[in-house]
Amino acid sequence: MFSHVMLGVNDLEVSKKFYDALLGTLGIAPGVANKNRYFYRSPTGTFAITTPINGDAACHGNGSTIGFAVQSAEQGDAFHAAGVANGGTTCEDAPGFRDSPMGQIYLAYLRDPDGNKLCALHRPAP
Repeated sequence: MFSHVMLGVNDLEVSKKFYDALLGTLGIAPGVANKNRYFYRSPTGTFAITTPINGDAACHGNGSTIGFAVQSAEQGDAFHAAGVANGGTTCEDAPGFRDSPMGQIYLAYLRDPDGNKLCALHRPAP
């Protein structure tokens, strides 16, 4: 459905360090520079960070979450830990399994250095 997701950031190099570590836990290579942006590519799409081109400060979307698929709870734990170790902050409940109408799912929430809300999600096989 989506070709890419791009988030605005205020300090490009601080955010690159954060996302290099975070997305590295998913096997994604460090960001590739293109002007005031970094792109992270996977076989299923592209994630990017940028300083706003209009020169205004970047801000997070209240009520917005960017979800990343993880292959296991362990990978989700590593994703969360890498984010917190590189300038992110934990939010919501602690990482772990939760009951949902579709069965148990693993969720790990955190915010990046600019306050953007991120989630690692794993749906175990039934």
